[in-house]
Amino acid sequence: MKNLSEMLRAVRVLPVLIVQSEAEALDVTAALAAGGLNAAEITLRTPAALAAIAAVKKARPEFIVAAGTVRTVADMRAVAAAGVDFAVSPGFTPALSACARELQLPFLPGVCTPSEVIAGSECGHSSFKLFPAEAVGGMALLKALASPFAGIEFCPTGGIGPHNFLDYLALPNVVCIGGSWMADSALVRQHDWARIETLTRACVAALGNP
Repeated sequence: MKNLSEMLRAVRVLPVLIVQSEAEALDVTAALAAGGLNAAEITLRTPAALAAIAAVKKARPEFIVAAGTVRTVADMRAVAAAGVDFAVSPGFTPALSACARELQLPFLPGVCTPSEVIAGSECGHSSFKLFPAEAVGGMALLKALASPFAGIEFCPTGGIGPHNFLDYLALPNVVCIGGSWMADSALVRQHDWARIETLTRACVAALGNP
């Protein structure tokens, strides 16, 4: 089983995608890869998501594909069967955690309170998605969590864009960030792959020149 923390550290920026077809998923991930990013989270928000995940993993085995919006045990089993590298949920339950452990699937549960961090830690997790990051306190919350939760790392997602992602990444307890600005659903619907590649290149350039 791949190490979740190592994958997140390698990713740094995780594009969050909503796709309507396998072809759309292949095209948008090709644009992300051309721009220099090697990962994406395909959310389970459309009927095409599971097939899209499988198609991208088949076409780009080196590309890290996460499944997002995993909310049930059935979702967890389905994304594992589709071949994802790790699962992401907007929240946390012990049942989801236990299912991921059974499947040997790395799992990034969502939290937004100290109690949820403790509950997740009791189930063996040390990496969490902070969601919805900006709405629940953003960088101020992450700074407040750093001392009582030493050794815990976060992937804040929600309200993060080109204006603030480097500030988030500068925090010592932030391992990566999730965002959709370089491949938001409007650009995907328009099939504007060139624009997605351009925005991705700008993101990667900023990462190299903070």
